[in-house]
Amino acid sequence: MRFCFENNVLDGDLRELTCAGVAVPLQPQVFDLLLYLVAQRARVVSKDDLISQIWSDRIVSDSALNSRINAARKALGDDGATQRLIKTIPRKGFRFIGEVREDVAVTLAPAEPAAAPARTVADRPAIAVLAFENMSGDPEQDYFGDGISEDILTALSKQRWFMVIARNSSFIYKGRAVHIRQIAEELGVRYIVEGSVRKADKRVRITAQLNDAASGSHLWAERYDRELVNVFAVQDEITNAIVAAIEPQIHAAENFRSHRKPPASLDAWDLLMRALSHYWRVTRQDHEAAQALLERAIGIDPNYGQALSVLAANHMFGAHLGWVELARVAPIAEAAALAAVRCDHEDAWAHTGLGSVYFSTRRLADALSEFEQALALNPNFSLAQGYYALALSYAGRSKDSFEAAQRAIRLSPRDPSLAIYHGIAGYARFTERRYDEAIALAREAIRHRGDLTGAYRVLAVSAGMTGDGMLAEMALGELRRTQPGISLHWIATQLPWASDADREHYLEGFRRAGLR
Repeated sequence: MRFCFENNVLDGDLRELTCAGVAVPLQPQVFDLLLYLVAQRARVVSKDDLISQIWSDRIVSDSALNSRINAARKALGDDGATQRLIKTIPRKGFRFIGEVREDVAVTLAPAEPAAAPARTVADRPAIAVLAFENMSGDPEQDYFGDGISEDILTALSKQRWFMVIARNSSFIYKGRAVHIRQIAEELGVRYIVEGSVRKADKRVRITAQLNDAASGSHLWAERYDRELVNVFAVQDEITNAIVAAIEPQIHAAENFRSHRKPPASLDAWDLLMRALSHYWRVTRQDHEAAQALLERAIGIDPNYGQALSVLAANHMFGAHLGWVELARVAPIAEAAALAAVRCDHEDAWAHTGLGSVYFSTRRLADALSEFEQALALNPNFSLAQGYYALALSYAGRSKDSFEAAQRAIRLSPRDPSLAIYHGIAGYARFTERRYDEAIALAREAIRHRGDLTGAYRVLAVSAGMTGDGMLAEMALGELRRTQPGISLHWIATQLPWASDADREHYLEGFRRAGLR
């Protein structure tokens, strides 16, 4: 990607800044800082953001940071007095304020280019996990960083959305100063995970970041500080946290990439990425948009297992929220989910899609079995954990449901479905008659997603049971907005409780809230 402003061209692919066609020399760190500021120009970038993205959370003095800012300004013919392009926002950070045009970088093709193979849906984006750098100064500690990297690599391999480069290939760069763009070209990957480990006494600090190799930008970065009471437990905890955070970030990046393509050039993968972005928003309009995109993807490749899985889950979530008629979409969803399992029986998404069908059609034992299978295949799959929690609650296992929902929240605190997990945890608390906690969790879900139908249901029934008429009236009003057809009859006939007592408890909450 190239960013053009004034007489300057900042080329993220070539890692080059030119002014009026003349190359401007920049230190790599200054280039990274400038590229990040320009890419994030829509917002103020804090000092902490810069330290995280450019220095990977290493300790950096204010003077070192300011010197890099000044160097970037000087390269652009700017300075701290005029701040024509890079503006300091007091007590906030920095912002690039120049007018920018984005161009796709153009490179000269060979005179007789070799014919490239046609892209298929099997061409998933590839990711490489580099050996984490040992920052402890003790070569004997290499094993810990290598162990973290290997565990991340193994866990990512269980997510069937992208290809993961084998250890023997990605670890050859250990101890070598090689730019990620070169690594990406040599390994044929789009994304690179790298990080560092620093052990001191009984504490460890681990930093990890996900890089888009094409642009050189950081998509995600995090730092983990832990006590080393149990080395293997710490290693497992951090691995799970990193892996759970990476998947939604790649999906977001791929969705962004797909939206930059002309509509006529979209393939099945692009359509799936767009569909997922709608699926996670959990509104009626987005539900319909996701369905249309998924049907287009399956039209291109009828055996596209991942698209079939998401289609099944999308249909069933729509039925659970009252947006579509269960009897009409259940056969379609079940056929899609079964086809997805046939395509790849080791895909956690396929079993999650099938589990959602069994859940909505009152086959709770089968639903729980499918969700458990999904989690066995990919323990870091937060969505399967959330669906599992929902099925547990309707099966009458409230305590297990709440614990599963909490695991989903802890597993992926940046997950697009985080609001749903809070809503499910709230319903579990409602079934336990812990209404105040249910209300707090429903409010938290709504804070994340203001149109979340399920959260308004929990809020309405919990407020009804506590006698808070004002809150119940507000919640019921919002619920009618997000699910216009809501009624006691619909609740009694469409939701899959195993216990009549649990159904009656839910209906009573709605009656007290004022639903008829």
